[in-house]
Amino acid sequence: MADDFNTESMLDMYLFENTQLLEQLQETVLEQKDADCFDEDSINEIFRTMHTIKGSSGIMMFDNITAISHKLEDVFFYLRESHPDNVPHVELVEHVLEVEDFISNEMEKIRNGDPADGDASNIIADLDKFLEMIKNGGVAAEGNPPPENVHEEPKHFYIAPVATTASRFYKIFINFFPETEMANVHAYKTVYALKEIAEDILYSPEDILTDEKSGETIIKEGFRILLQAQCTEQDVRDLIGVGYDIEKVEVYECDANQFLLGFDFGDQEPAPKIDLESSVEVIEAKQEENQKAAEEPKKPEQPKIVPGDFVIQSKEPGKQKKLAKDKPKGEKASFISVNVSKMDQLMDLIGELVISESVVLQNSDLKVPGLNLDNFNKAAAQLASISTDLQNVIMSMRMVPLTNTFQKMNRIVFDVSRKLGKDIEFVMVGDTTEVDKNIIEHISDPLMHLVRNAVDHGIETNEERAHSGKLEKGKVTLSARTEAGKVWICVEDNGKGLDREKILAKARKQGILEDSKPDAAYTDKEVYQFITLPGFSTNEQVTEYSGRGVGMDVVVQNIQAIGGALEIESSPGEGSVMSLKIPLTLAIIDGIVMEVGTSSFVMETGVIKQFIRVKEDMMVHEPNGDEFVMIRGECYPVLRLGKWYGLEEYQESVEDGVMLILEVEDRKVCLLVDKLVGEQEIVVKPIPSYIKKVKGLSGCTQLGDGSIALILDAPGLVE
Repeated sequence: MADDFNTESMLDMYLFENTQLLEQLQETVLEQKDADCFDEDSINEIFRTMHTIKGSSGIMMFDNITAISHKLEDVFFYLRESHPDNVPHVELVEHVLEVEDFISNEMEKIRNGDPADGDASNIIADLDKFLEMIKNGGVAAEGNPPPENVHEEPKHFYIAPVATTASRFYKIFINFFPETEMANVHAYKTVYALKEIAEDILYSPEDILTDEKSGETIIKEGFRILLQAQCTEQDVRDLIGVGYDIEKVEVYECDANQFLLGFDFGDQEPAPKIDLESSVEVIEAKQEENQKAAEEPKKPEQPKIVPGDFVIQSKEPGKQKKLAKDKPKGEKASFISVNVSKMDQLMDLIGELVISESVVLQNSDLKVPGLNLDNFNKAAAQLASISTDLQNVIMSMRMVPLTNTFQKMNRIVFDVSRKLGKDIEFVMVGDTTEVDKNIIEHISDPLMHLVRNAVDHGIETNEERAHSGKLEKGKVTLSARTEAGKVWICVEDNGKGLDREKILAKARKQGILEDSKPDAAYTDKEVYQFITLPGFSTNEQVTEYSGRGVGMDVVVQNIQAIGGALEIESSPGEGSVMSLKIPLTLAIIDGIVMEVGTSSFVMETGVIKQFIRVKEDMMVHEPNGDEFVMIRGECYPVLRLGKWYGLEEYQESVEDGVMLILEVEDRKVCLLVDKLVGEQEIVVKPIPSYIKKVKGLSGCTQLGDGSIALILDAPGLVE
């Protein structure tokens, strides 16, 4: 519908801004979902959000989004003006979230190039019933009920001026932040909002939609509006608002004559009034005074006050408005929106820079005997310092807080607990922890599965909790913290915990357990890991959220794909803790380069606990071919990397190689390689899709000499 009206840049701006607004809306609603009612600030914020979405959707001609946002705006308009009692809060929360879901789905269609053709009639009908119910059951705070929040779409944008005795005239100055993109579109949104109350409206510059350069003019000189309407100054300010795009709004009431002067805002004195009932002598005396005043030399013209140079200090009734220069403001942080693909491209270039730096510093031409490299080494050290700082800056730009991801989990807890009839409290801890954006994209689905399991499996029903003597509400805690270059994200519940015996019985039924190994020989940690196996579920009845044996295996696969791990702890009757240990970033890692035969490999330094050389008499050889090594009284399994991958010309003697002790989730293994090359910053590159996936490999990289090294996946090696 909007294809013949909007430009691509306007559509991008529309999607970006409304996505931000919907995220803020959901956060506001979920923060107060457990309260008795919304506070006044939240009601005003939700009203403004819906009003903004309605206006921008109207401009873009997405009628269904305009209609549903207008209807929810009606509800909060009534709440704001009437302050009714007996408003069912939880039902109102569900209505707001339902509208948010609808608009989000329609925007996703638009983003994918599909028409926004969703039917909002049922949701609008439900909102009508809800509004009628609170009108009948609520009592206004004082006075008469407020007028209806009516939106009348004018046939033409410009409305002919028809002034009445109730008409009032305003001059409006709007200053946008210097970093605001497409200021002309923002200006049009403001005009579109004002036209609902306008009897007459003019604005400068005029060609804000047809001329893209008008945005630069608006940023530089400001946006000016002349408004004729039957409303108060505060009504005008409420419609415009000040947000992330508008820095300052100045509204001045004027008379009809000043309004008709248009955008010439120079000081104009009205003609002196003459009382026709005065005597002829008095009238002639006033005329002589006016003539003398006209003949007197004019005083030097005062500098013209530019809009934005003054603010209103006093608005006391009967007193002239006092104008004063603005006080200097503190430095304000400025932001700019950047396409994620450009950030990814920049990160790739930084990776290539790191590789090129290694190529230069490890060049074979520098190894000529007797070559003086003092000056080169100084320059190389400075280059290394700059590239490291540049890398850190780019990495920090890619780091985003987990707040939005955690808020989505808050929504899941609210929806699922309502459907299951469970009274559950959701707590977020450390949601401001920052993680690489690519990491967040990989953990959203695993977190959703874990949170759903906590609500469905972990927390008992209200009746079961009362029967077991648990007086407190069910609680799901989602926490995040950073530790040793890793991020720990924990999903904790105070439910019934995992049933060890039930898990063991299911595992034995599915043939997972060893026949010769008794149940008591399995540790709790080993037993709890069974629930992550494909097709494993202890739920006898399949529900909407669980029982099919899928979910936990997907969690483990997704987490291991980014070099993470899942740890499970549980206490019967007290609850469970599911902990995700994931890297901070996937782009560049610190690694140890090693050689096996003619091949090069890289292992992340975080999983290497020790390097050690061993003697043959320390080895233990089992009849089935397994090998172990005794180190300080502890026995470790040995994995020969050359044998593992079937390489040629590798060192078979353990005394000629080097052992690396790897530790992943308390599991340890000794990795035998031929020799160590050194530590290096490694740019992670994915293995090409045409190469079959090989167990124990997570990627590849280019070394300083131009050769390719394979990056080892420690979890895949210790399994």
